[in-house]
Amino acid sequence: MGERLSNARVRAFIGRDEQLGRFAEALAGDPQAPFAFYVFGPGGIGKSTLLRRLADHARTAGRQLVEVDGRFVSRDPADFERTARPFLEVPGAVLVVDSFEHCQWLESWLWHHFLPRAADGTLVVLAGRLAPQPQWTADPAWAGLLEVTELEPFSEEQARNLLAATPLSPEIRTRVLRFAGGNPLALSLAAAAGSTGFGGEEIWAPSADVLRTLLAGLIGEVPTAAHRRALEVAAQAYATSEELLSAVLPEEDAHLLFSWLRDLPFMESTHRGLHPHDAARETLAADLRWRAPTTFTATRRRLAEEYLRVLREAPEERVWTVTDELFYLFREGETLARLRTWSREDEVHDRPLHPGDLAVVLRMAAETEGPASAELVRYWAQRQPQAFSVYRLVSTGRIVAFTARLALPAPADPLDVATDPVVAAAWKHTDATDPVSPGEHIGISRFSIYPEYYQVPSRVIDLSSSRAQAESARARGRAYGFAVFRDAETWAARVKGTLGDTGARPRVGEYTYGLFGVDWRQEPVETWLRRFISATEEPVPAGLPAAASAVPPVSRAAFDQAVREALTHWRNPGAFAAGALLRARLSDGSGDPVEELRALLRRTVDGLADDPRGVRAREALTAGYFSGAPTQEAAARRLGLPYGTYRRHLRQGLDLLCAALWQLELDGP
Repeated sequence: MGERLSNARVRAFIGRDEQLGRFAEALAGDPQAPFAFYVFGPGGIGKSTLLRRLADHARTAGRQLVEVDGRFVSRDPADFERTARPFLEVPGAVLVVDSFEHCQWLESWLWHHFLPRAADGTLVVLAGRLAPQPQWTADPAWAGLLEVTELEPFSEEQARNLLAATPLSPEIRTRVLRFAGGNPLALSLAAAAGSTGFGGEEIWAPSADVLRTLLAGLIGEVPTAAHRRALEVAAQAYATSEELLSAVLPEEDAHLLFSWLRDLPFMESTHRGLHPHDAARETLAADLRWRAPTTFTATRRRLAEEYLRVLREAPEERVWTVTDELFYLFREGETLARLRTWSREDEVHDRPLHPGDLAVVLRMAAETEGPASAELVRYWAQRQPQAFSVYRLVSTGRIVAFTARLALPAPADPLDVATDPVVAAAWKHTDATDPVSPGEHIGISRFSIYPEYYQVPSRVIDLSSSRAQAESARARGRAYGFAVFRDAETWAARVKGTLGDTGARPRVGEYTYGLFGVDWRQEPVETWLRRFISATEEPVPAGLPAAASAVPPVSRAAFDQAVREALTHWRNPGAFAAGALLRARLSDGSGDPVEELRALLRRTVDGLADDPRGVRAREALTAGYFSGAPTQEAAARRLGLPYGTYRRHLRQGLDLLCAALWQLELDGP
């Protein structure tokens, strides 16, 4: 029976060729091979499966095998030594310790006192969720004797090979692959559930039993309800920082929870925060959606409101990723599936255009859109070099794409109109619908050139659109936003419900382009994003105008965001009138609600000065929103304050203003 089991494991085993090869060299007595193998990784990554495979190799080689399960090791090192005694006495014995994280306290004793007494020709394999203590990997005495390996998730090809033997249909395999994220345990359990429990359902989802098994294997025990809530935030947020935890869970100790999350073996630390391994994230999110759908939605909404707040208030270098993170929350929605991709296979980062990049950019434009388009790229690179972004592969640094997001002030420049047919079509559309006033401008995502993925959803389009939306949210006086796509009919279907088709089809060289846009004066960016989110979560009733379909500010977080939105659009009557604060209970409905709300805001801001703490706050709000200062930096200069000091007074003012207005909202008109 043992031989049959071993043969079955050989047939089912996928990947890990490098680890198997190095262990085989050690079994064969290669003097350059390691003596100790340390394998670590998150739950479900395949450590135990690999260890069983290595144990089979050791048995086949005629070695005596000593197997220890760390979950059942007592606190007395003498007990471990008695269990593993053959390793000290039998030449060539192989010691295999699984679940080492449960007896990690033995680590120093093992390196100092136990392993140096091993019999001749022995080998040891340790596997756990935690990396070894750094002093052992840095110790020159162990340098040639110890090999440490962090097991990675399966590649897509390996995951498909694992599922190839299952009776799942291709469509269900794709959904299982997306759910499992390359985690071997999740793949196996999800595949088993799919093959036995999938019926005629339109969308495959893992059962509650599978989720409980996955959670136990991937995550283990969670100390308290607060820790569970922190996990649920991390499961939905693309990256979780301590600041984000504090904002979404204000009643909890964010520092303590973040430190706990950071130490979990399935968490990756990145420059943007903690990022769970895919299988752990999907399991947590799916479990919460099944166990407490209302909590799932509430957590996602709190995160969305925090992202919208950050979009307006964060430093400029932080905001470019905010809409990317916001859309990630709703990535399962049909609209987002048409527009965006979450693949990491072509992960890129963007940088400003440098003169040395121009030759590559022009070549890309000529290859994809022809020489006429390349000349327009040259024209705009001279006119607005700051509008261009160059994208490099994270893996190699090679330039693979570029985009250009133009900002064009009114009135239109005759030379721009005469030179670029697409820009001419955009200005023609604005003149025919709602002309742009002096002091306002339009934004055009003019070029999106990624030769390897031309004009199809990609990380380049994801990042460029995120930047475009962030720029639109923060820009003063942006009247319209436009996007340009060559395959007009395909993109008309993709952007339906998010951008309107202007009907313009300008021609450049041999190609015709579609022009799609939105009037930000009629629907501010925050309202557009909330409508987008609402449409993702539930259908918007047919016939409702855009502003009416937005999510009403019923929570305190949403209300505070609506106040900030109203202040931001103070000098834009159309955008102010479309804001979410107009649907609050602040006004009694008499007279003009817009003017009534504006008067209430001014009175409340002025009233902050009645409290000595609010004098500086009132000055900061007045200078930042009511005085006409074009930027916050200009408002700080107007008050004669350092920018950091001004920002502190402004934050205090916003907090005081929102608190005062929220009390009025609770009291009613």
